[in-house]
Amino acid sequence: MASNKMWYTLALGFLLPFSYAHTDFFTSIGHMTDLINTEKDLVISLKDYIKAEESKLEQIKKWAEKLDKLTDTATKDPEGFLGHPVNAFKLMKRLNTEWGELESLVLKDMSDGFISNMTIQRQFFPNDEDQTGAAKALLRLQDTYNLDTDTLSRGNLPGVKHKSFLTAEDCFELGKIAYTEADYYHTELWMEQALKQLDEGEVSSADKVYILDYLSYAVYQQGDLSKAMMLTKRLLELDPEHQRANGNMKYFEYIMAKEKEANKSSTDAEDQTEKETEVKKKDYLPERRKYEMLCRGEGLKMTPRRQKRLFCRYYDGNRNPRYILGPVKQEDEWDKPRIVRFLDIISDEEIETVKELAKPRLRRATISNPITGALETAHYRISKSAWLSGYESPVVSRINTRIQDLTGLDVSTAEELQVANYGVGGQYEPHFDFARKDEPDAFKELGTGNRIATWLFYMSDVSAGGATVFPEVGASVWPKKGTAVFWYNLFPSGEGDYSTRHAACPVLVGNKWVSNKWLHERGQEFRRPCTLSELEFPFLSHPSSTVGFLAKWLSIPLGWEQELK
Repeated sequence: MASNKMWYTLALGFLLPFSYAHTDFFTSIGHMTDLINTEKDLVISLKDYIKAEESKLEQIKKWAEKLDKLTDTATKDPEGFLGHPVNAFKLMKRLNTEWGELESLVLKDMSDGFISNMTIQRQFFPNDEDQTGAAKALLRLQDTYNLDTDTLSRGNLPGVKHKSFLTAEDCFELGKIAYTEADYYHTELWMEQALKQLDEGEVSSADKVYILDYLSYAVYQQGDLSKAMMLTKRLLELDPEHQRANGNMKYFEYIMAKEKEANKSSTDAEDQTEKETEVKKKDYLPERRKYEMLCRGEGLKMTPRRQKRLFCRYYDGNRNPRYILGPVKQEDEWDKPRIVRFLDIISDEEIETVKELAKPRLRRATISNPITGALETAHYRISKSAWLSGYESPVVSRINTRIQDLTGLDVSTAEELQVANYGVGGQYEPHFDFARKDEPDAFKELGTGNRIATWLFYMSDVSAGGATVFPEVGASVWPKKGTAVFWYNLFPSGEGDYSTRHAACPVLVGNKWVSNKWLHERGQEFRRPCTLSELEFPFLSHPSSTVGFLAKWLSIPLGWEQELK
């Protein structure tokens, strides 16, 4: 239908001038001979149109073949495929940018069915914000895990299932996004990577002139004038008439001349200032550095003496009838704050049920504004979450009961089970689960007091990254499917334990699913009596089960300890 319309429009374009000027062609052979020439022109134009369409169709065919293979691989293991951050970024880029370009290419030349389908589906495509967000995630991963651009571009990441790589055009796109954010550091890194890949002979639509234009300016903004001049000279070698580059070169030469005139003593003073600045930079954002080091598995390590105090044991929930004959496996992750891990505590079947219940409800995770109390999205919390109530599923109800049995805390005043899924570069930067003294109304609407404790299920393994870290004390807890970790946010006195400040590290490779239960103070008056001092937590320090007691006090390692550690 669309092709017929185009043919009609094409023909009409050639015939209209004659139709309106000469309405009686049949009365003059002379005039009719003009139509022969018109028809010849139409045939020539038609052949040109066919060649153009064949060329377009060949491009579309190659695109379809490439995407057919890619989507075939991706649909067999969607989560594994998107676990590679490069694949996730390129998916955002394809659907937001490249499919739009394809649509423009074929808009007038394909069937109405394709166009209507494309129009319907496009409303569900990622937008500019999605593409920018995925790009920022790659930059975040690069910084957190100390990845050089070449490693990330080549897709040489640990534990990847579906290796992927960034083209020079992709690198250029990342550099442009960094540039729009005035992030000249990453602009330089990615523009240089794009240039490197082009210099190595990669065939690409990316233009070296454009790359050098961005790169030289980013370098200049970071204060490296000599390098900016060198890059601008290279740009002018490719395009001598480039107006901005010629203007920049004159400006750079002027600045360089002024610097040469500067007094050496002032230069020495500047050098000293720079050294002092570097020292100050080293002390900038210490928590951020500790957080990133812990995410990489570096940072503070527990002393051997403290390590010897950590044990694994069988735990019966303080002689809970459900667990006396079948105690659960429990091991110490950290001593202060006390963090314990429960092993094999949620089954694969339960995990799948929870995920299926949560998927339709997943929404961008929010944080509570400390000033207004309103829920809002934040750049430091990149995930989607959903809330599940115990009454809507026997599985969720059973999970809630299990948490109550093993913690000894009342879950009737707890918040609903929160299920979270972290996407590309998904993270939650350092935060507290409990409300501080300057946030007295944080949980006022709930009427259940502060968050006394946190229970966190790991519902997937993560190939790389994704640890839960505690920067204040140097603890790193790594995801392990089917396990859960538990810690108290408040001391028995009711005061907040500031050492529980924690973070979810960016997921480097893989897909991270977790679910958590925040338990509140109300209902715990007799289960965990308030004290006037910051005491240890009884059930964590003194397990009541017979086997656990012996393992703790007689220092007998249990059977699975060697396997786990």
